[in-house]
Amino acid sequence: MSAELGPASTFVFRIHPERLAIARLPAGSAVPPWAGGSWCTISHTVDELSIVCPQSRVPAAVQQERDKIAFGIEGVIPMTTIGLLAALCRALADAQVPVFAISTYDTDWLLVSADRLPAARRALERLGHRFSGSPPP
Repeated sequence: MSAELGPASTFVFRIHPERLAIARLPAGSAVPPWAGGSWCTISHTVDELSIVCPQSRVPAAVQQERDKIAFGIEGVIPMTTIGLLAALCRALADAQVPVFAISTYDTDWLLVSADRLPAARRALERLGHRFSGSPPP
């Protein structure tokens, strides 16, 4: 993939095979032992500690949003790419699909509620994007 990637490029999205939860803990909290698994991201800010990981790992007493499906762009997206995430989020917004976006060093991941995955797929497939993998049950 080149630095000329942009909103008009088409991609293959890899669907993560587990349902994820987005958990929130108070600012200053230590990262709990349940934070981890096959897919995990942790963000500390002055306001909160957010953890995204397999929902099976998150205790019921923790504030969380469950039943999220993650799909990420296959390959490496250069840091110089302009407008890609905005274009993807715009397509999902136009389809009335709320999205939680996470960027890693290599790529971008979009998380949507399991019940909105079909609408998200349709919206992105209309733009020429494809999906690989199956959503979790």
